[in-house]
Amino acid sequence: MLRITDLRLPLRHAEDALRPAILERLGIIDAALKGFSVFKRSYDARKKTAIVLIYTLDCELADEAAVFARLAGDPHIRPTPDTNYRLVAQAPADWPHERRPLVVGFGPCGLFAALILAQMGLRPIVLERGKEVRQRTKDTWGLWRQGVLDPESNVQFGEGGAGTFSDGKLWSQISDPRHLTRKVLAEFVKAGAPEEILFVSKPHIGTFRLVSMIEKMRADIEALGGEIRFRQHVSDVLIEGREGSRHVRGVVLASGEQLRADHVVLALGHSARDTFTMLHERGVFMEAKPFSIGYRIEHPQSLIDAARFGSNAGHPILGAADYKLVHHASNGRSVYSFCMCPGGTVVAATSEPERVVTNGMSQYSRNERNANAGIVVGIGPQDYRQDGRSDGPVSPLDGMAFQRLWESRAYVMGGGGYQAPGQLVGDFIKGQHSSAFGNVLPSYKPGVHLTDLHEPDAAGRASLPAYALAAIREALPAFERQIKGFSLPDAVLTGVETRTSSPLRITRGRNLQSLNVAGLYPAGEGAGYAGGIMSAAVDGIEVAEALGADLLGRAVATA
Repeated sequence: MLRITDLRLPLRHAEDALRPAILERLGIIDAALKGFSVFKRSYDARKKTAIVLIYTLDCELADEAAVFARLAGDPHIRPTPDTNYRLVAQAPADWPHERRPLVVGFGPCGLFAALILAQMGLRPIVLERGKEVRQRTKDTWGLWRQGVLDPESNVQFGEGGAGTFSDGKLWSQISDPRHLTRKVLAEFVKAGAPEEILFVSKPHIGTFRLVSMIEKMRADIEALGGEIRFRQHVSDVLIEGREGSRHVRGVVLASGEQLRADHVVLALGHSARDTFTMLHERGVFMEAKPFSIGYRIEHPQSLIDAARFGSNAGHPILGAADYKLVHHASNGRSVYSFCMCPGGTVVAATSEPERVVTNGMSQYSRNERNANAGIVVGIGPQDYRQDGRSDGPVSPLDGMAFQRLWESRAYVMGGGGYQAPGQLVGDFIKGQHSSAFGNVLPSYKPGVHLTDLHEPDAAGRASLPAYALAAIREALPAFERQIKGFSLPDAVLTGVETRTSSPLRITRGRNLQSLNVAGLYPAGEGAGYAGGIMSAAVDGIEVAEALGADLLGRAVATA
């Protein structure tokens, strides 16, 4: 097969325009092209009046060698790479299963770690603290509609992880020389995702579709001998040995039950705060890392569509427009858009009582009235250290304490009942209290309480640190220069967004294992090695491969 990249056609090209474009690009006759398929389709919308579609195509030719020879040196003509996934190891049929590998967490990372381990024949046991995805959905709606929080079953905890209640974005900027993202997409299509996710440049699924897909993938794991146990909160880890030669030997559940295992994948989400604390107390090496804090902003989706696509807004191939913005503020802070959700809603994403956390979500259709995105400010460990010092190491748990402080403040500013504090963009820029919504009605449930996000409490704390408020206030008019209408006075800011990524990293060493506990495999977002569904899923695959190779290799050596 031969791959053509960067083949450009007008947005409104004829349905049958691809074949003649290929013939012209390769300089061949029709009979020489035996067939072709679209590997990827993206668009260039820098000129709103002349939007261009960009194709990557795989072609089957009658005489590929002759075409390659004639077009040698063309950077957009090359052999089609092999994107098929192959297991790195396979357990023999008589493999003993006395100590099956454990996977803690069943979000995207845990899901794919368990799937790969099951496909290797290693029959993993998955321990998920939350509930099955459909029951979890009911509990989540209980918070959104009735203000009732279940700390063990919510946006953060339960089958599918935080990614279930998101836009279902399936793209990432990670390096992928082995085409593992293709494995992820193929498994999703097998589970019921639309086939278009295999070729569109920014594939997404949405919550409703993800629910049934996750159930199908769970069934596949179980059919291969894996086991998924819900409402199984891991309260401790069993570690043997002295410093320098420590090895995990299993876990303890909140019920008191012990499960023995020499290989444990920690596929924790970024909100597993009690588990992070337990691991820190057990001496598992971890370190503080940067993350970001801010608000959710909502505009009419029609405004974003018009700003990005002009008269082409509404074209079915383009769909609802997104954006990606960055501003370097005068106080040295970087402000950027995060997890932009076209045609979506702002959702309550807390997992702890009397704290308010926001996130964004879209369905597959992306047809809700508003667009939303996080507008967040990057911070580092020195910003959130809790000991009052200005130098030296920061405790890995300090970031969690910092997040909790602002989430609790948001709960108070929202008036309780998990309402979120909010302010109109025009008032935020002017630094004045908002008293009534304009044309943009916020989508956050249980509701938004209008206030002044700068207003301090008795301790002098506003809704965010002063440097974050100043940076965002400066960034909003700057973003207006990139997207007309972005600083719309009626646009709404809803606080607070604190869980953009894990505030710590459970550092890995040899063979993707914990730096100081052999057999323990930190993975995914909670461990600080991913951000989003795709990167978490790929990390789960890589960790499962490392575990499987270690486990099967050791067994072969012993035999």
